[in-house]
Amino acid sequence: MTAEHEPQTDPAHAASLPESGKTSFHLWAALACVSAVFVCLIELIGLPAALLLGPMLAAILFSGLGHKIEVPKLPFNLAQGVIGCLIARTITWPIVQEVSADWMIFVTGVLSVVFAAVGLGWVLAKLKVLPGTTAIWGSFPGAATVMTLMSGSFGADMRLVAFMQYTRVVIVTIVAATIAKIWTGATGGETVMIAWLSEPRWGPLFQTLVMVIGGVFLGRWSRLPAGAMIVPVLLGSLLNVLGVIEIELPQILLAISYAFVGWGIGSRFDREVIRHAGRALPRVLASILALIIVCGFFAALLVVFVGIDPLTAYLATSPGGADAVAIISASTDVNVAFVMSMQIARFFFVMALGPMLARFVAIRSHL
Repeated sequence: MTAEHEPQTDPAHAASLPESGKTSFHLWAALACVSAVFVCLIELIGLPAALLLGPMLAAILFSGLGHKIEVPKLPFNLAQGVIGCLIARTITWPIVQEVSADWMIFVTGVLSVVFAAVGLGWVLAKLKVLPGTTAIWGSFPGAATVMTLMSGSFGADMRLVAFMQYTRVVIVTIVAATIAKIWTGATGGETVMIAWLSEPRWGPLFQTLVMVIGGVFLGRWSRLPAGAMIVPVLLGSLLNVLGVIEIELPQILLAISYAFVGWGIGSRFDREVIRHAGRALPRVLASILALIIVCGFFAALLVVFVGIDPLTAYLATSPGGADAVAIISASTDVNVAFVMSMQIARFFFVMALGPMLARFVAIRSHL
């Protein structure tokens, strides 16, 4: 698989999954059990995004063994909508105020990290480590699930993008958590069990589910790439900032949604893709480490020229994922509003201009 032979992905197929799967009940039960085992193992190891990575790894394992998993389209789209609301919940009025007050700092910080990541993606594509725009989409910083889902709608190989994105999320989060622990001694994660057992607020939950369903169907009707997720993000962000709605997402709902998204991504892996990912792993790891070092340099510039404390600057420029960074930030003595404002601003920039940027780099570089 080379840059000259980048797979042509059907946008309609890439943005969604088959309408009705033929996967047997016994296979679904086995997949759910193996997914639960993987989730527990990942949690025990202390890696991030276990609820997503566990089901994705289970689906990859089943696909590698020759068992075809077909995730029905509607549940997959609804899961996308829930994740869209999860992102929208982070967009609050204080974050909007933070960005507007220091917009020059945010513009500089966002562009620096994004262009550094795109540059590394371009190098991977030029070296034919990964095909064409797949390398660029896989290198986009932050919002791994969103970038993975959007990439397939714009001609990239979603499977390899997922491989790059989630490898980076794991490594970056481990590095960020380690630095935060060394810096402050914080650990985080004390409220995980409470989140599972707490009773949801039923009124806000009903509002959220209505918005998910309405946003998903509006997204499907609009035929926007990854519209089932993007419409709930935009609609939910607006309503959340205006205070019209309270977004309530119980842990069990998030777990189910992450599982469907993980299965949907993992089921697209086959033995050829797994072999290719294995061959590309050393160079992908090198690019991730290079991006971490570059972002550390940008953080140092914020410390020197803006006067931001080092840990806040590092977490703000950390290249994904925003949810893990939020957990780390909340358990340390940093400016959480600044950190999350930078992460969210970068997410919206990449979500809005990512397709155009990937296409521009690919055309100018003849990828």
